[in-house]
Amino acid sequence: MKLSNFKFPFREELIAKEPSYYADECKMMVLRKMSGKIEHKIFKDILDYAKEGDVFVLNDAKVFPARLRGNKEKTGAEIEVSLLRELNSEQRLWDVLVDPARKIRIGNKLYFGENDSLVAEVIDNTTSRGRTLRFLYDGSYEDFRNTLFSVGELPVPKEIREHENEIDKERFNTIFAKHEGAVATPAAGLHFSRELFKRFDIKGIDYTFITSYVGLSHFAGVDVEDLSKHKMGSERMVISEESAEIINKAKERGNRVFAVGITVARAIETPVTTTGRVKPFDGWTNKFIFPPYKFAVPDALVTNFHYPLSTMLMTTTAFGGFDKVMAAYKTAIQGTDANKIYKFGIYGDAMLII
Repeated sequence: MKLSNFKFPFREELIAKEPSYYADECKMMVLRKMSGKIEHKIFKDILDYAKEGDVFVLNDAKVFPARLRGNKEKTGAEIEVSLLRELNSEQRLWDVLVDPARKIRIGNKLYFGENDSLVAEVIDNTTSRGRTLRFLYDGSYEDFRNTLFSVGELPVPKEIREHENEIDKERFNTIFAKHEGAVATPAAGLHFSRELFKRFDIKGIDYTFITSYVGLSHFAGVDVEDLSKHKMGSERMVISEESAEIINKAKERGNRVFAVGITVARAIETPVTTTGRVKPFDGWTNKFIFPPYKFAVPDALVTNFHYPLSTMLMTTTAFGGFDKVMAAYKTAIQGTDANKIYKFGIYGDAMLII
């Protein structure tokens, strides 16, 4: 598979700028991966595709205020820093992306917040955009974290930032978000409502949560034509013994496992045994799934519509079949007589591949 295989015509107006008024009433395209048949539904109809004993696996990672706006020392040039991961809590070291990066050098000081309440020093250049920052803070670690998060903003993507408002902030995380540390929201989980979970309980459909701290690697561009040479960034993930047991028991009794989101599909495929069972895991993964790939665990995938050339699109085609998924995307973009065009991005419509 080549990068150019994942190009398709795309228009700005296909991007959803805000979430559906009711989370579980967005449009949902259902793709039958064996036949290629397409159905047009709304998201809460997903109950019709699951039976008692099936298991939905969801990502309970919570997005934290990972975007900092500040200024460079001396010149006062405006800069934007995206916090990626904490490297050392005692030394206040963070792995970050800086935009614009071209004029930021080792030794530069960056100032954030009102009255420059937070100062950082660049101590390493890891990539063309990546940096390691040491925050110069003398207080306790708890005070530092509180200051850092009070200065930061939710990392709303640039394409929808102009529509940022209070409802965005309330709904930028899933209703079950629990473990803080993600820099991007696990978007497929945004469609789940409390009412939908109640209906799951009534029908006897099970669900469990893993934690995959979504990073920017899913959104970073691929700069090689040969996909086998692309290196995904590492992301931390946690699968508890309880969650692994719930998933494995569903497989053993012949029920289906629904992976909610690309991050979940990637996570549960990481610590898998030769017999197709999930092991408890607490560590890092840089697994990159693209066609051809045979999935061992998930039987169904719940996801959003992804941008051209994205690694998330590549994983989607690996699950649903390249030709069938790309044909479904063509339908989503062109629309049908019975259904309007589907929306893309974190607030976009859903796709169920089963």
